Formats: sequence, C-alpha cells, structure tokens
Amino acid sequence: MTRSMKTAVYLIGAGPGDPELLTLKGRRCLEAADCVVYDHLVNRELLQFAPGGAERVYVGKQGGHDHISQTEINSLLLARARQGKTVARLKGGDPFIFGRGGEEAEVLAGAGVPFEIVPGVSAGSAAPAYAGIPLTHRDYGATVAFVAAQQDPTKEDPLLDWGKISSAAQTLVFFMGARSLRQVVEQLTRHGRSPATPVALIRWGTRPSQEVVTGTLESILDRAGPMDPPTLIVVGEVVRLRERLRWFDNRPLFGKRVLITRPRRQAQDFRRALELLGARAISFPTVEVREPDSWAVLDRALETIDQYDWLIFTSVNGVKYFFQRYFRRHPDIRQLKGVRIAAIGPATRRAVLDFNLAVDTLPSDYQAEGLVESLRGKVVKGMRVLLPRARVAREVLPRQLQRQGARVEVVEAYRTAPPDNAPSQWRQVLDESPPDMVVFTSSSTVANLSDLTHPEPLAQSLKGVAVACIGPITAGTARELGLQVDLVPKKYTTASLIEAMEAYFSRKG
Repeated sequence: MTRSMKTAVYLIGAGPGDPELLTLKGRRCLEAADCVVYDHLVNRELLQFAPGGAERVYVGKQGGHDHISQTEINSLLLARARQGKTVARLKGGDPFIFGRGGEEAEVLAGAGVPFEIVPGVSAGSAAPAYAGIPLTHRDYGATVAFVAAQQDPTKEDPLLDWGKISSAAQTLVFFMGARSLRQVVEQLTRHGRSPATPVALIRWGTRPSQEVVTGTLESILDRAGPMDPPTLIVVGEVVRLRERLRWFDNRPLFGKRVLITRPRRQAQDFRRALELLGARAISFPTVEVREPDSWAVLDRALETIDQYDWLIFTSVNGVKYFFQRYFRRHPDIRQLKGVRIAAIGPATRRAVLDFNLAVDTLPSDYQAEGLVESLRGKVVKGMRVLLPRARVAREVLPRQLQRQGARVEVVEAYRTAPPDNAPSQWRQVLDESPPDMVVFTSSSTVANLSDLTHPEPLAQSLKGVAVACIGPITAGTARELGLQVDLVPKKYTTASLIEAMEAYFSRKG
C-alpha cells in the first residue's frame, strides 16, 4: 500500500461503550465516511458523527448468534470499497485486541484495498478503570495479561495453556468471560492460583448499565449468578482496590435511564450534567425548532427597532432567531441603543449577554406571570413592546402588558414542530428497557409526545415511568393529558430540575 493511495477502509476502535472514549481520529474518520459498518458492542450514539447520508450497516454478533458471518462482513467491506466509498468499520474496543480486526485487515491487504487502523480504547483496560480497579499497582501487581476466555471450538489444539496462564501475570483479564466463568475458576485453581484470589466480573463496562460483582475464585460462582455478555473477568490482588477507588457506579443517578424530550442541541448541557451524575440520558426530541414560514413581520419590526421601548425574550430560541435576522438588517448592535431588554429566565438572560447586551429585567419567578410582575411600573401606557417568540405560545404576557396600556407587537421569530423521524425513534425507545424518568421542559414537548403515542393514551405509554416537568405550566399540560407529575423543581431551571431529580431518586432508593 503506497502513501499516494486513498484510504478506502478505516478499521476504527469505537472504545468500550462510553461514547466520549472514541478517539479524535476515530471521530474524524467517521465524519468522512460514506458507509459505516458497525458491531453490536458499538455505542450507537457514535453514528451521529457520520454524515446524514452515509449508509449504516449493522453486522453485530450477539449471544453467540451471528447477525452476519465474518465472511459476509469481509465481502461487504470489499464491495463498498470497490464502489469507491470510504468505509468506516466501527468495532467495539480496539480492533486488534480480540476484535478480529487483524483478520479483516488481512482480507483487505490480500485484495489490495487501502486501509488504516485507528486504535481504540480497549475494554480490557477501560472497564476495570471504570470499576475502580487499576490493572497494575506497585503494591498489588506489576504484570498483566489479556486472555480470550472463549476459544474457537473448531480448532483441534486449543490456544490456551492454563498452566502457563495461571502463572503468566499477577493480574489476568479475560475477555468474553460470561459463559466461561466456571472454566476460568476451575482451571486457575487447578493450576495453582489460590482460591482466595480476588475476582471481579464487569458487565457493560464504562456504560451507565455497568454491573460489577466481586468475590474470590472460591466464592465468585455463587455470588455472580448468570451474567450475560459482554462480561470481563479480572483476577488478581488489584481487585481489592475497588472498595477504595470506586468512582463511576456510586454516583447519585447511576444506572437511571432518563428520557429528554427537548430539542437535541438545547439538551446537550442538560444531558452532560445528568451523565456526570451517572444517569443514562436518552435524547428523544419531541420538538424541532425551525425558521418561520415568513420573516416578513419580524423584518418590518426590525426596520424601526430603535423606536421600541422594550424588547422581551421568553426563550433562548427567541434570542437566537431574533439576532440571526437582526444582523441581516443592521450592521451592528447600536440600533438597539435605548431599547430596554427583559428575559424570562437565567438561560435566556445568558443568551442575551452573549451579544454583549445588558438585561434590564429578570423575574424571580421564571414564567410569564413572573415576568409580568417584574415589568409592573416599568412598562407603562403608550410604550412600544416587541415580543419575538414562537408562533404558538401562551397569551398571558402580551394580554397583561396590553392591559397596562402598552402597545405590544408579537412577532414570529421561530416555530416548533415534531421531528420528521420521531415515530421510528419512539419505537426504538420502546424496544429497549423503559426509562426510569421522562423530562418535559415545555408544554409543546408534552403535547407532541402525546400526539406521537396516539391512539394509545400518553399515560398508558408512560406507565411506570416517573414524570418530571421544569415548571407548573408544563406540569399543567402533563396533567391535562392524564399524566401523574412526580417532580416540579422550586426554581424553573435545569440546574434546579437536576437537584430535584437527585432528591427524588434518593428517596426512591
């Protein structure tokens, strides 16, 4: 393979499950792919890095049953490469550590197809780290060996020499250990390992669904019970350190599946905050924010923007789309000189501050009623007020300001609609285990999900799922649609919502 030849296939290590463990190079290769071929152990969140039009082909092997044979996978890689496509072959962990990446590379090399290997973070090191088990430690073990516990049954001479393996290293890490635990225990004790040697079983390491069972060679079979793949076995004195170094699976929201219904881009910070607390945050936007069908009304207002007394924002989206249009009409921000600005809450205020503008009024109660109260005596008879917002919104604010004598102009700056692919995504959510909690951050997120589940009532679709709402207005909509609301924070912010979620799950145990 010469340097001048264009790479056709990237054999990419996707890491063990935590999507943030994908390497920068792995992400760059995914972003350039025309076709992504991915395994069962690959976190599907990584597929978002591939271009929207890229072909996605699942070739997972699960529970000992092949979705597609290795020979077929090899043929698929060759076929797509020969079609001139850039192929991202996404493999769990590292492609060259029990990932059959070597076999696929041999096929590509034999066919003269240019390829590159993109190493990944191996589950062999990452899963123990997330379990609080360092594979080496100068007081517990200076050597480590990685072993495939499950061997090819077609080979007459097995590759495992248990006599050598037992004494090969102070720490032993067995891949594919779920169905081989009894054999590992029996063979190690038969070949000299003390029955008192500590053992850890780690299933779905680095993910919010991670499970860890510890014991000794003597006790682990009784403690473990049946464990399904993918399970890693760690044998050695280093396992004792888990009690002191456990950091990942003891966080307050660990293992809780939380469904987030707000638009994906707006949910990023919220999602990250939940994940830092150990939750599995599932993005399922029931609302998509789009430009209005026509900018005409907003454009007319922008022509005389300096004649308004107040500019009121009731959402981050209102700020975003207003200024997106504003800078098409005006070269700089000085046209807003003399116009006072009100924001409904802290997030909206931060969005305004990003434009180096001051916010004159921020209510203590982050809803329309609170904003009306904060403007009492400030917005008076005859004042002109511009309210850029969504097409469909509550009328409390403009009506109350009009009663105070203000001339209020409501202009559509953006609109909301259900995402086009929401039905198929909802089916995927239902196919997995149900979430522990669903979070609604606006009335539209509730209403759109209700429309999506029709004709089944929303309450039936979410049976057994806790419901959290960011504020009383959203909670009111949820109750109108038959939901029992379990949680509304005292302050209507995502930070307060997360605190309330911690308290809720703490009570539930």
